[in-house]
Amino acid sequence: MPPGVERLRFRLWVEGDCNGLPADDALAPFRLIADGIPPKRKEDFEVPRPMSLVRGADAPPLLSVTIGEALDQASGRWGDDLALVSSEQSIRWTWAEVARRADALAAGLLRLGLVPGDRIGIWSPNCAQWTLTQFAAARAGLILVTINPAYRRSELEYTLRKVGVRALVAAARFKSSDYAAMVEDVAPEIASSAPGGLRARALPALEAVITLGERRAGWLSFDDVAAEASRADLAAVGSIGAKLGPDEAVNIQFTSGTTGSPKGATLSHRNILNNGFFVGRAIELAAGERLCIPVPLYHCFGMVMGNLACLTHGAAMVYPSPVFDARATIESVQSEGCAGLYGVPTMFIALLAAQAESAVDVSSLRTGIMAGAPCPVEVMKGVIEALHIPRMTIAYGMTETSPVSFQTAPEDSLERRVSTVGRVQPHLEVKVVDEKGRITPRGIPGELCTRGYSVMLGYWDEAEKTGEVLDTEGWMHTGDLGTIDEEGYGNIVGRIKDMVIRGGENLYPREIEDFLFTHPMIADVQVVGIPDDRYGEELCAWIRLHPGAAVTEEEIRAWCGGQIARHKVPRHIRFVDTFPMTVTGKVQKFLIRQAMIEELGLRVARTA
Repeated sequence: MPPGVERLRFRLWVEGDCNGLPADDALAPFRLIADGIPPKRKEDFEVPRPMSLVRGADAPPLLSVTIGEALDQASGRWGDDLALVSSEQSIRWTWAEVARRADALAAGLLRLGLVPGDRIGIWSPNCAQWTLTQFAAARAGLILVTINPAYRRSELEYTLRKVGVRALVAAARFKSSDYAAMVEDVAPEIASSAPGGLRARALPALEAVITLGERRAGWLSFDDVAAEASRADLAAVGSIGAKLGPDEAVNIQFTSGTTGSPKGATLSHRNILNNGFFVGRAIELAAGERLCIPVPLYHCFGMVMGNLACLTHGAAMVYPSPVFDARATIESVQSEGCAGLYGVPTMFIALLAAQAESAVDVSSLRTGIMAGAPCPVEVMKGVIEALHIPRMTIAYGMTETSPVSFQTAPEDSLERRVSTVGRVQPHLEVKVVDEKGRITPRGIPGELCTRGYSVMLGYWDEAEKTGEVLDTEGWMHTGDLGTIDEEGYGNIVGRIKDMVIRGGENLYPREIEDFLFTHPMIADVQVVGIPDDRYGEELCAWIRLHPGAAVTEEEIRAWCGGQIARHKVPRHIRFVDTFPMTVTGKVQKFLIRQAMIEELGLRVARTA
């Protein structure tokens, strides 16, 4: 039986003599019903019913190399081509130079005493050295721990202790973030330690701290560690690379996952290299092209979908600024002639505003990815038209799946690209299940689950937490509510924890947000559920208006009348200038909910 098909038995009535049709004609009852002949005799027949289970293509084959081997291949095939541009740093490196510099840094890390399997942290905004550290760690068999640049002291300490980071590469400071001072606050022994010989009580595993900026007591300089390596040092790097396998861990990314406190999703070479390859293939990225990457490198969007897509397709990585800056991004697109552009919806909203103000020439753009959060339909239309990206795609995934599971294709219709997250990626399976774990019929919402090469190895040193989301059959339970339609396109209707249950009715914030976004005064909107004594939960909408726009709560509700069901009209409406967001541009809805509970003095009912 084909995958995604369940047999359902229908009891039908037909004429006793089948009206002259052969008695063994299995289609007889359907023909008779179609002809309008009243049925009189019972028969049982089985017909296929499509279920929410889809499998990606089996071709092209998965890459079975490490990231270090992929860098060798890139240097061999496109050595003289541009590989990396960091606009603010005025850096332009070819693939051959990236490979040479990565090898030198890998050799320097080994000289510090690091061995394959050790964890090395990187805590910095986007820069060329970030990517060198990514490739060098992979070369040396180290596991790169990517640390959110927005973290503060307690979060940094938790991360470093949790996975036993042995060496840390950190920016000295950026804007209001004094990274070096925060590291020294956690490990005050640094100042009195010999560089590379740290013994910190709070961080017993940490031995070396490496600064990307100014020289400081007790710190190693990145430039010194990455200095030209001897032939023997390079031979040591090559020897390690020859012994590494694609299924070995290469990256730990901290995520709240679907439950609980931050956990270290552990990813292999096979996981992230293949995901980068197939994402790049989906946007038709080609050798010699340039991809603008304004999204954070510490996140899968930047280091996998960006860096590794370029690595496997021979395109150049372009970093317009250390952190997202809309003006810098569109100027880099123009100056570098970028063919592709990445971002989350909030970034593209800012890019559309910047483009409207400056009218920069972005005609080189043709493709890209919008991901990380649900995409409002009107934003996608604006990106296609105003930013001249006719083949923009939507991608869906999560850190634990490396990250992308679904992606639209550039040739998909506009309707498909603004209303779905596309079809399942090659070599992956996705299913939708109900609360009892049963696969739902097509179009019926349930929890999305992913299986295949992209699923993480597990949460670092968290076997119990891993078991909560990764079942014995290899399915990663995402915690996202979604549907799969008759043609295999997925759609995300919200998070299980974000679904609002009002008076027993399941309401999906994404649907209501998409509707409200069509109001001409509304620039962006977020919908959450908040406690209500009568209905259990009520809807609340935080709305950000276009500059100069003015509208009242009553006018918004009146506009909704007759267009959506009454129970979907938000009871509470607030007009705001900003939303609480993560560094990657994801709106933190739990903070909106918390703010409304405090404002209204609501009581949160205890549940079993």
